[in-house]
Amino acid sequence: MDLLSQIVARAKANKQRIVLPEAEEERTLTAADRVLADDIADIILIGNPAKVNALAKEKGLTHIGKATLIDPENYERSEEMAAKLAELRKTKGMTIEEARKLMKNPLYLGCMIIKTEGADGQISGALSTTGDTLRPALQIIKCAPGITCVSGGMLLISKEKQYGEDGVLVVGDVAVTPMPDAAQLSQIAVCTAQTAKSVAGFADPRVAMLSFSTKGSAKHEVVDKVVEATKLAKELDPSLKIDGELQADAALVPSVGAKKAPGSDIAGKANVLVFPNLEVGNIGYKLVQRLGDAVAIGPILQGIARPVNDLSRGCSVEDIYYMVAITACQAMDAKK
Repeated sequence: MDLLSQIVARAKANKQRIVLPEAEEERTLTAADRVLADDIADIILIGNPAKVNALAKEKGLTHIGKATLIDPENYERSEEMAAKLAELRKTKGMTIEEARKLMKNPLYLGCMIIKTEGADGQISGALSTTGDTLRPALQIIKCAPGITCVSGGMLLISKEKQYGEDGVLVVGDVAVTPMPDAAQLSQIAVCTAQTAKSVAGFADPRVAMLSFSTKGSAKHEVVDKVVEATKLAKELDPSLKIDGELQADAALVPSVGAKKAPGSDIAGKANVLVFPNLEVGNIGYKLVQRLGDAVAIGPILQGIARPVNDLSRGCSVEDIYYMVAITACQAMDAKK
C-alpha cells in the first residue's frame, strides 16, 4: 500500500469531523462528495444551502446529503458563538458587534466550531489566501502548547528508496516562517517530527537539522543558529531523535554520514529534514520535486492546537480529498 493509501486507511479507521468552509466552491464540494462516498471523514460544509444543493445537483454529487450543512447567515448557534468569540478576543478590543459580523465569515465560523468541540479540523484555500486561512486559526484555536510559530511540513516521496523511510522524507518549514530564530527553528523541528508520526506514519522519526556545515566544518552565525536550535529542540522534546548541524548528504547518505559525522545516530539515517529558513526549504523541495521527479504533498500546517490546513488556489479535487485524510490523521494525534 502506498503512503497516500495508508493515510486514507488510517483516516477511515478513526473518522474525524472536518470542516470545509468553502462549500460553494466546485472542487471542494466534489472532493467532499468523494470523501463521503469513501467514508473517510464526517464532513461539515459551510455555505448557502440553496447554492450548495444546486451545485451538487448540477454536478451529480449523490453523497452530499450525508454532510452537515451550515448556513452562516442563519446558524442557530451564531449568537452563542459570537459571544464566545468576543470573550476570547476581548483583550484585543473585539466587540460583540464585530464578533457577530465575523460569525458570518465561514472561515471564522469553522474555527469557532472546532474551538467549541463541534469539529476536529478545517481545510480552506481553494478560494482564500493563506493569510485568510491562518488568521482565524491563530486568533481562535491558537498554537499548540509550547509552540509559538506555525510552520509548513511537506511529504516528499522519492523513487530512491534508500533515502529516508523507503523513499519518504518529511521536511519543514517550506511555507510559513521566513527567517526563524533558534527557538522557532527548534519548534519547527519538533512539529515536523510530529507530522512524520501522525501523517506519514513514521514509528521512528530521525531529525536532521540541515546547514551548509557538518559538525563545525564551517563557521558562521547561521550555523550557530542551527546548533542552538538543535539543543533547544532536545530540551523541548527530550525523546526526540535529532542531530545537527548536518549537510544534506551527511544526513541522507550512510557513507557520507559516517565520514563527516562519525558516531552520530542520525547522520546517514535521517527521515525528517529541517531547513534553516523558508527560502532554503521552499527552493529545496521544489528542486527535488522537479529535477528529482519526487512527489510533494503539502504543505501541511503545523503547530496549531487543532489542525487547520491551507490549500493552493490552484488545487485539484484530488488535492482536497487527500488533505481531508491528512487533516484527519493530524486531528487524531492532537487528541492524544
